[in-house]
Amino acid sequence: MNANVLKVGLAIVLVILGVIAYGSVFTIQETEQGLVLMLGEPRRVVKDAGLHFKLPIVENVEIMEKRILDYDPPQEEVIASDKKRLVVDAYTRYRIADPLVFYRTVNNEVLARQRLAVIVNSTIRRVLARVEIQDVLSGVRRDLMQQISAGVNSEAEKIGIDIVDVRIKRTDLPEENSNAIYRRMQAERERDAKERRAIGAEEAQKIRADADRQKTVLLAEARKRAEILRGEGDAIRNRIYAQAFQVDPEFFRFYRSLQAYRKAMDPTDTTLVLSPDSDFFHYFVDFSGGIRRATNTE
Repeated sequence: MNANVLKVGLAIVLVILGVIAYGSVFTIQETEQGLVLMLGEPRRVVKDAGLHFKLPIVENVEIMEKRILDYDPPQEEVIASDKKRLVVDAYTRYRIADPLVFYRTVNNEVLARQRLAVIVNSTIRRVLARVEIQDVLSGVRRDLMQQISAGVNSEAEKIGIDIVDVRIKRTDLPEENSNAIYRRMQAERERDAKERRAIGAEEAQKIRADADRQKTVLLAEARKRAEILRGEGDAIRNRIYAQAFQVDPEFFRFYRSLQAYRKAMDPTDTTLVLSPDSDFFHYFVDFSGGIRRATNTE
């Protein structure tokens, strides 16, 4: 009986010792860091990975991330110095630099993200309120990002967070402004298109007028050249006729008479009413004094 009681007591002691031993150790991973609390009060920060010890029951460990975390707050509408509104969508990369301050100020990541959203949005509003809208879209943007990162980091240090980077992903105008700008741009493009069409029509008219003028000049010069060539040809023809007439005047008269016969005696109508002794029939007179019968021998 005593032996059984001893075994039960020994088992209970071993269980108690096991629970105490289990509650006395904790493990920190490479991507983690821990904050040891005694009855809810922070005692020490553990950042080294491995096996660590703590007081059982009275101490517990809050595990926090050591890695860089991303936070994408909702987009906010800000007003630039030129009174124009912008919809800014930014994201933040941060890490928990001081677990003790982090635990005392925000306690967990959910509250930390809420505080961080307020800090980021207020800093963006403050920085962009000092510049005009074109500065946000120009090369000054990098300087603005540095100012925003510095401002967010100075506020985030108060809650134990170290800001790695703050970036503006997108900057847009509000929807109603975008629609108004789109309509204005469309009107400007239509006006520009009309001006270009008008200029093109004017240029086309000038080109047509110039082409018509050149056509008229070319035709006039061509006609002039043709008349000159025709006159020169007629002169050459008349000279040849004159030379032929001087060589044999009788033959030339005979040749011209044949040409006259050919034109006068149309194959469709060969009737002529002339005096028999007319000069037109000079070469139709035979040697006996009579008149030969006129025939069409073309």
